[in-house]
Amino acid sequence: MDSLVQLAGIKKNFGDANALHSTNLAVERGKTTVLIGPSGCGKSTLLRLIIRLIEPDAGTVAFNGAPITPENIDMLRRRIGYVIQEGGLFPHLTARANALLMARHLGKAAPEMRERLSELCELTRFSENLLARYPVELSGGQRQRVSLMRALMLSPELLLLDEPLGALDPLVRASLQKDLKEIFTRLQQTALLVTHDLAEAAYLGHRIVLMNEGRIVQQGSIVDLREKPADAFVSEFLNAQRALVLT
Repeated sequence: MDSLVQLAGIKKNFGDANALHSTNLAVERGKTTVLIGPSGCGKSTLLRLIIRLIEPDAGTVAFNGAPITPENIDMLRRRIGYVIQEGGLFPHLTARANALLMARHLGKAAPEMRERLSELCELTRFSENLLARYPVELSGGQRQRVSLMRALMLSPELLLLDEPLGALDPLVRASLQKDLKEIFTRLQQTALLVTHDLAEAAYLGHRIVLMNEGRIVQQGSIVDLREKPADAFVSEFLNAQRALVLT
């Protein structure tokens, strides 16, 4: 496997609680890896450890073969896009200003920023007529598209998405799932996505990583998880998701 990110023996505790037990994971280059599991299982913690929003208690995270450290994380963050639930947009900035935030911070030339923004509007199906609006004036789906544009502005090698569609209604969510899949394919994007939704994981992911209580229980395709469950929890999780769909 050609891995862009490698986690080796990563552990994280919050007080006496084990948020993440010793974990090894490789994120394949050009593919979408999906982290799935119940609330509190360590999915979001794993993403925050990669981008160094929190420090690990043990283990290493490597990006393109080099360890991520407090000394180099600022430079590496320019190569990593990060999308969170409900967009995380700054309410006092317009959609344009939110999308261009890092580009302006890095002093990119105005013509270059205009061209890139136009490209991203087309890519994410976001109307340029809406760029002057503030987040409160946008729908949930539109806010997520702006957040995605912000994350993609610097053409990141890695895209981290933490429940990006979790707060959206089903029709908007389905539309964005389709667009995300097309974007990932078109850009050959390396992506690590967190979700609670098994159908979303199966639709978007090349590889699904099922977690529980701070551990990786099983990883592989949806067929692997369904036909060769590693233990009873895997079958229980899949059956519970199926029950939710049918009720």
